[in-house]
Amino acid sequence: MHVIADVCVIPLGVGVSVSKYVAACQGVFDEAGLSYRIHSYGTNLEGEWDVVMDAIKKCHEVVHHMGAPRLSTQIKVGTRIDRSQTMADKIRSVEEKLS
Repeated sequence: MHVIADVCVIPLGVGVSVSKYVAACQGVFDEAGLSYRIHSYGTNLEGEWDVVMDAIKKCHEVVHHMGAPRLSTQIKVGTRIDRSQTMADKIRSVEEKLS
């Protein structure tokens, strides 16, 4: 099943800056072959359900290995079975309505 997810992994106990942890997760998403788009408070991912969920789990493993003792993660997922839709499709639909 294809899924579009919005993920925000928050390392706790590592200080104020978390950019190196965000970058590490982007590497995980690259390795998984996922399409993703980083934004100011998380990352949008798209792909097959199991691949997306496995990548989020791997992101947790990597960030813990980097020394983060605790993580809090917010995940929103959307699926649809009536038609195929990508992140780009959703953005394009809104942009068309704005022009």
